Amino acid sequence: MDTPTAQQKTPKWRQWLHPRLAVIFHDLLMIWLSWLAARAISTPGGPGLNLPLSALFLSEVPLIIVAQGLVFWFTGLYRGLWRFASLPDMWNLIRGSLIGVVLVALLLWAFRPDALLLKPQLLLIYPFALTAALGIPRLLYRSWKDLNMGRIGGVRPRRTLIIGAGHSGAVLVRELRRLPDYHVVGFLDDNQRMGGARIHSVPILGGIDRLPAIARETAAELAVIAMPSADNEQMQRVVRSCEDAQIEFRTLPRLQETQEGERWDRIKPVVIEDLLGRSPVTLDWESIRSRIQGARVLVTGGGGSIGGELCRQIARLSPERLVLLERTEYNLFSIDRELRQAYPELSIQSVLGDAGDAPHVQRLLAKEQPQIIFHAAAYKHLPLLQNQRREAVRNNLFVTRTMADAADAQGVPLFVLISTDKAVRPKNVMGATKRAAELYCETLSARSDTRFITVRFGNVLNSSGSVVPLFQEQIARGGPVTVTHKDIERYFMTIPEAAQLILQSTVTGNDGDILVLDMGEPVKIVQLAEQLIRLAGKEPNVDIPIIFTGLRPGEKLQEELFHPAEALVTTDHPKILRARHTEVNWRQLKTAIERAETHVQTDDEQALAQVLDEILLSANGHVLEPDNDTSQAVAADTLTQQQAR
Repeated sequence: MDTPTAQQKTPKWRQWLHPRLAVIFHDLLMIWLSWLAARAISTPGGPGLNLPLSALFLSEVPLIIVAQGLVFWFTGLYRGLWRFASLPDMWNLIRGSLIGVVLVALLLWAFRPDALLLKPQLLLIYPFALTAALGIPRLLYRSWKDLNMGRIGGVRPRRTLIIGAGHSGAVLVRELRRLPDYHVVGFLDDNQRMGGARIHSVPILGGIDRLPAIARETAAELAVIAMPSADNEQMQRVVRSCEDAQIEFRTLPRLQETQEGERWDRIKPVVIEDLLGRSPVTLDWESIRSRIQGARVLVTGGGGSIGGELCRQIARLSPERLVLLERTEYNLFSIDRELRQAYPELSIQSVLGDAGDAPHVQRLLAKEQPQIIFHAAAYKHLPLLQNQRREAVRNNLFVTRTMADAADAQGVPLFVLISTDKAVRPKNVMGATKRAAELYCETLSARSDTRFITVRFGNVLNSSGSVVPLFQEQIARGGPVTVTHKDIERYFMTIPEAAQLILQSTVTGNDGDILVLDMGEPVKIVQLAEQLIRLAGKEPNVDIPIIFTGLRPGEKLQEELFHPAEALVTTDHPKILRARHTEVNWRQLKTAIERAETHVQTDDEQALAQVLDEILLSANGHVLEPDNDTSQAVAADTLTQQQAR
């Protein structure tokens, strides 16, 4: 949370110079007058409301005022604002009046028993008179303020709370005041030193945990989270408070988003990345820029989720030339237009073609002379590929081989393969083909002047094929949301974070390395589904049902980021770990891939499966579908030990 500036703090002696002091004085006066009126009305044969001057200062009045005032204080009446008096405030008035009359009766019985004998019906009249005397001015004041506010541009502003009273919140309140759509009623902040302070005349009403109560007291309609440096745990806590308060909530862009060109003061909906994104990753931008700036860079699959984001990140680093190779025409058109609009001075070459077309790739590399190749082109839809082994092998393995061979032949200095956690002890065709591609690049690196690096990471939020867009589509249709298993977990990271760590690997990685991105803690998919439903303003299993469909063929309950035999070690970057590569016989690997190519041409799925198993068996002794039930604990323990070192 942002730290408050000195100008934002209010001295303690000034915290009582507050409109609430006038409210308390008003209420004490009304207690006095209500008691006098009730006593006058209830006195048999008395003077009625024409009280003599001496009757205004009855001996029991101080006792009544003190007792009733304390009751109102402890029932929370003075935490609300007259400007937003509502039904909860009226309930506080009624409750305080009833509790007060009971306390008054006890005190009078103890100290002035004669007073009760004079006016037995007094205790029935007094609470009604007091409720009216306190409630009517509050409702009239709110109606008057609403009428005046409604005259401003004909727009009724939304009553808004700002969560976070630091620098961002202070600047935001100034911006919102210029807009007719918002009326800021207060701040919430956990910094206890700021209790009772005001920022630009807006009071700090309490801590974040009190949001549900404060939202009711102020009749707030919207909460804006002004905590751009908050990590995911802080964001989850704030969002839970907003959900408990049943109030609409928005947020400011996070620091990482503002670094990527997002306007800091744009209020936006809270998205799943805000809750699952981890602490901002610190990159060695100086070293990355020195690697990319002035270089000729080629990205395969440049129109895809990861490839497209890589292109955006690279474009900011001023390469000499950026070449995009993409076989989907619309994707290439879209990213080309976006980059040319954002970076008109950048030299861009968008090439429509297949990265597995060897003659085309060889001519392209000879013409463009790239110095860095990011190979992001791949098939990655696990269930779809499970029954289409031929296409998976052709695109994920053979295309990688074609690009790697061309880079080797052309003398490209650096080749980066984008891989997946599903390549670790694969139980599915997609993971098996990516593991085979890893092995090819690892083994080729020892025989080539090109530096081959593999970057391996888990699921990427909102990438094509990610579970998040699927859940959002199901939620938009009204459900149900389908989850394969109640215990299934996955690692997640955001698309920008994945792309930036890939760029960092160009500085961190050595020849033949498999670099594993630290994905943090795995997330249960059912919890992800529940959070997406809540972000859509619905209640899980009430408005939107969640059903479990069972694990699909080749699907694991938990994924692994590395094989225990890979001897994971740290690098000079805390978010990147290095998996020692596996020794594989180059001749046998090439022979097996050539046989696989023959089976692809003859469309022999069974023989292709056998060859793929043979390739995987050469690395770590595992075939395509091992028994992985006990592997997760071993992998987790190994990762913990390596990180501790």
